Amino acid sequence: MTTPADGPAVGEVTELLQAMIRNACVNDGTVESGQEIRNAELLVDYFDGCGLDLELFEAAPGRTSLVGRIAGRDPDAPSLCLNGHTDVVPVNAEGWSHDPFGGEIIDGEIWGRGAVDMLNLTASMAVSVRALAAKGFAPRGDLVFFAVADEESGSEYGARWMAEHHRDLITTDYVLTENGGLHAGGDDGRTVSVTIGEKGVAWRRITVRGVPGHGSTPYKRSNALMLAAAVITRIGEYRPAPQVHELWPGIVGSLGLDEQATAQLLDPGSIDEFLDQLPEAGARFLHACSHTTFSPNTAISQQKTNVIPDRVVLDIDIRTLPGEGPEEVEAHLRAALGDLYDRVDIEPLMNDRSSSSPVNTPLWTSLQKAIARPFPDAALLPRLSVGFTDARVHRDLGAIAYGAGLLSPDLSPGEFGSRFHGNDERIDIESLELTTQLWTDVVTDLLG
Repeated sequence: MTTPADGPAVGEVTELLQAMIRNACVNDGTVESGQEIRNAELLVDYFDGCGLDLELFEAAPGRTSLVGRIAGRDPDAPSLCLNGHTDVVPVNAEGWSHDPFGGEIIDGEIWGRGAVDMLNLTASMAVSVRALAAKGFAPRGDLVFFAVADEESGSEYGARWMAEHHRDLITTDYVLTENGGLHAGGDDGRTVSVTIGEKGVAWRRITVRGVPGHGSTPYKRSNALMLAAAVITRIGEYRPAPQVHELWPGIVGSLGLDEQATAQLLDPGSIDEFLDQLPEAGARFLHACSHTTFSPNTAISQQKTNVIPDRVVLDIDIRTLPGEGPEEVEAHLRAALGDLYDRVDIEPLMNDRSSSSPVNTPLWTSLQKAIARPFPDAALLPRLSVGFTDARVHRDLGAIAYGAGLLSPDLSPGEFGSRFHGNDERIDIESLELTTQLWTDVVTDLLG
């Protein structure tokens, strides 16, 4: 790994990221979790004295987002928002080699929950914006820094709430958020990924009901837990057909495969056969890019051993492809559950469709210029995210939104991807330096 120059920005972004990790703004989906106010107030203190206009917004107690703004000098010029969320997902410390909230620097990497998702980007955005504000940067159009709560659980107390209550403050022409900056290719051409779209999210809550009774007499009882097990099994065994949607040919084309393999992946009839032959990591991503996916991730029932349960609640993480909406989700669930469909109650928790942004934009051009500074031979590679981000909220407000960043060439896509929501999450200091400079270069080119 290349050792970056130890300039002021590198030290600042490293220290800010460490502090944000240590604040442990863990979002488990409940309204009282997250407490992003800790990171919001940390950022307010960090920006003190730089001349940035700041305002805090509380969607619920402790669920605080921060908006900073450098007003543009031309009301007709394009505006840009740098969106970085401040919450992180829960963690099981037993699986970690180091303290997940220690923010330690070990062998040139900062360790901790949120180091890649996405406190690294939020911290680097803050350092870039503060430096620009302190230098008196006067953009043509507004520059907005949006440090937002609750991205990890669907944005209800973050970007969604802000869009409903303070729409004008976060509405911009362009948005940069998570995640991109991964290198691929070799001597025949380097690429750096930029996320231009994402799958939809259609979380569903399935309630399974039975008849309570004493656990010592289970014969002929309707046990909700046993029915829930059958529901989970059917969802786990369901195999929806692959789809060649509008973004799939670009994904396949970026893989650099031979003509025969490319043809297989572009033929819905042979995609699954091809994926079955791939190693696990690659197959998972390409499967998610070409299929609607279903993952039963939580089950809640009573906690008494000698009582037959009369109610089990299952939360299913469903990710949809471009063109799919609630009707298609219902059809998938009917196909998966068969005769069990009418024996359960299904409640929608989220219904956000897949979204994407075009690449023939001034922001795309600015990103290409900025990435070419350290990597002159690199071309931008449009990618689809199989997870959701706050980009979808900004697209609903009319913005062109990309997931960006610029990581070390030594960090492989597979290794980087394994750190999302996983054990031993960490980011290298070189990537922090590259990404901080990326934001500065893009902002000055687009708005300067």
